[in-house]
Amino acid sequence: MKFFIDTADIAEIRDLASTGLVDGVTTKFLDVVKEICSVIPGPVSAEVTALDHATMLAQGRKLAKIASNVVVKVPLTPDGLKTCKALRDEGTRVNVTLCFSAAQAILAAKAGASYISPFIGRLDDVGNEGMTLIADIVQIYDAYPEFETEVLVASIRHPMHVVDAAKLGADVATIPPAILRHMYNHPLTDKGLAAFLADWAKTGQSIL
Repeated sequence: MKFFIDTADIAEIRDLASTGLVDGVTTKFLDVVKEICSVIPGPVSAEVTALDHATMLAQGRKLAKIASNVVVKVPLTPDGLKTCKALRDEGTRVNVTLCFSAAQAILAAKAGASYISPFIGRLDDVGNEGMTLIADIVQIYDAYPEFETEVLVASIRHPMHVVDAAKLGADVATIPPAILRHMYNHPLTDKGLAAFLADWAKTGQSIL
């Protein structure tokens, strides 16, 4: 599973990129997209702000010129999907965002989306099971090899969202920095390390 960081904070991006665990970035802020693209060699999603096809297409073309690793993000609307198809025909990668149903995900794949972004946390918030949507999309995409769209799990609220999405076969998780850092943590790791260091200190030895 690839990890994309969901932030425009360049300091956060630089810090997490140094771990080697970050594969890409999703962001909405034009003024930092170019700098982010220089820090992260992987895909950087930059979102259009228009609602009509003509303006979305113009914005998408402008965003795509910022750097070769920009992925243009468009909303899952009729005009968004029309824009997706047009940009893909021009060779630009597209992330179709704000997906809340498997039916929408099918349309995005048929439009040639590089990524589909189902928002699982927002579904959980309204009493639906976000992971059920991920399972449905993965199953459908796997049944049709001609669909090349990757499942990018968005609106992640806690580490188990990442784990569950990975178990279901999702391709990407876009993760807030705090949650990625939280994934390192486990009390037994801390306890085991403390015990090891205490035992090592008793030997009086030094590696260096």
